[in-house]
Amino acid sequence: MSILSIQSSVAYGHVGNSAAVFPLQRLGVEVWPVHTVHFSNHTGYGAWKGPLMPADDVRAVIEGVEERGAFPNVDAVLSGYQGGEEIGDVILDAVARVKAANPAAIYACDPVMGNARSGCFVHPAIPVLLRERVVPAADLITPNQFELGFLTDTEPRTIEDTLASVDLARAMGPSTVLVTSVERPDAPEDTIEMMAVTGDGAWIVQTPRLPMKANGSGDVTAALFTAHLLETGDPAVALARTASSVFDLLQTTLDSGERELQLVQSQEALANPRLQFEVTQVR
Repeated sequence: MSILSIQSSVAYGHVGNSAAVFPLQRLGVEVWPVHTVHFSNHTGYGAWKGPLMPADDVRAVIEGVEERGAFPNVDAVLSGYQGGEEIGDVILDAVARVKAANPAAIYACDPVMGNARSGCFVHPAIPVLLRERVVPAADLITPNQFELGFLTDTEPRTIEDTLASVDLARAMGPSTVLVTSVERPDAPEDTIEMMAVTGDGAWIVQTPRLPMKANGSGDVTAALFTAHLLETGDPAVALARTASSVFDLLQTTLDSGERELQLVQSQEALANPRLQFEVTQVR
C-alpha cells in the first residue's frame, strides 16, 4: 500500500506528516510525505519558526513524484490542515492526477477547522473551501463532531443527530465518514466515542476519555483509519483497530508526563492493536 500524504511538518513533536508518517510506516505502508509547512514545532506553543511552503513549491514536489511514475501505485491521497486556498488547489489537482493514473485510488481528507472547546481556529476562507470544493472531492472524511456540524450547518448531539449530519455530509460526496469525537449527553461519564458510517451501515466505539489535550492525535487517527480501511475494506474492523491504537498512544503519552505524542514509545500498539474496545453497529 502506498499513500501520498500532503500535510504540515514539524521538527519537534508530532502533528501533520510528523504524526501520520511513522504510524503508517509501522503498519507497512509506503508513505510519500509532501510538506505544506516545515515549522520548528506546532503552533499550540504560541511561538514557532520555519517556513510556510509556497503553493508553487508544494506543487513542484508533487509533480516531481509524478514524474518518477509513482502515481499509478498511489492507493490514497491523505490531507489534513489546509493553510490556504492555494494549497487547497494544489491538493485537489494532485487528487485528480492520482485518480487519472489509478482510478481505484481514494482521497482521504481530514477537514481541520476547529473543535468544540476552541471553536473554529482557521482562516474564514478555509471552511468555505472545505465545504464547497474539498469535501465534495473526497471519498473519506474524518471530521470531529464540531467540524461535522460546521460542514453541514447542524449541531449534532445525540447519536441520531450525528447520523443525520453524517448523511448530509455523505450527500456532499464522500462515501465514508469517520466522526473522530462523538460527545453526547446520554453517554456514560468520562467516555468518548468514534463513529464510522458508510452506505452499508454505521458503527460506534466507546473508550474512556483521558484528561489531556493531545496535538496531532487527529492526524494519527485519520492516517490509521485510512490505512486499515484500505487494507480490510471493513469500516468496523478499521474503527476497532484505530480506536485501540489511538487510546493506547494517548494513555502512554499521559503516563509519560510529556506534552508531545509518544509515537515511538507506542509503536507496538500502533502496529498491533489490542482490540480492547467493542464496536457496536447502530444502523
